[in-house]
Amino acid sequence: MSYEYSEDGLIEQATQDVLEELGWTVVTAWKKESFGTEGLLGREDKTEVVLKRYLFQAIQKLNSNHPDVAYEQAIELITQNVADQTLGRINKEKTDYLKNGVPVSYTNTKGELVKTKLKVFDFKNYENNHFLAVRQFEVLGELYLRRPDVVGFVNGIPLVFFELKAHHQDLRHAYNDNL
Repeated sequence: MSYEYSEDGLIEQATQDVLEELGWTVVTAWKKESFGTEGLLGREDKTEVVLKRYLFQAIQKLNSNHPDVAYEQAIELITQNVADQTLGRINKEKTDYLKNGVPVSYTNTKGELVKTKLKVFDFKNYENNHFLAVRQFEVLGELYLRRPDVVGFVNGIPLVFFELKAHHQDLRHAYNDNL
């Protein structure tokens, strides 16, 4: 089957075109992603799902005049896995961080303890956020390697999941195999 009649040519490319029209940057990771801080997405390996490079840049942009340690602390709180909490509790905590800001504390240059919340998204001026769609984004979990067709990241946080199929494909099977 030629490229123009493949799933990529018919569906994924059209999706990319629409996302780009909406202001998203679109990159393809499949067989192109290199790892490390200078890699395509800045991930250390396929187990990372949050794009820390973009998250750091966004938090820094939205919350100026704080030291890097505050931004790094926010990223650590967003990405850490807490083994002794239920999934429901973890989800509630992370959702609160994303909606209301991440609580951080640091000592300023005067030796004073500063406690504040750092915003992850700009809900009032969406153009202040970074929108990145990654085609064929591979994620290695505990049991399986998954590769959804498109994952949409806002400020480095994966928020949108696309599994694109031709009309004759079994969507439930495709979705379950890639989520």
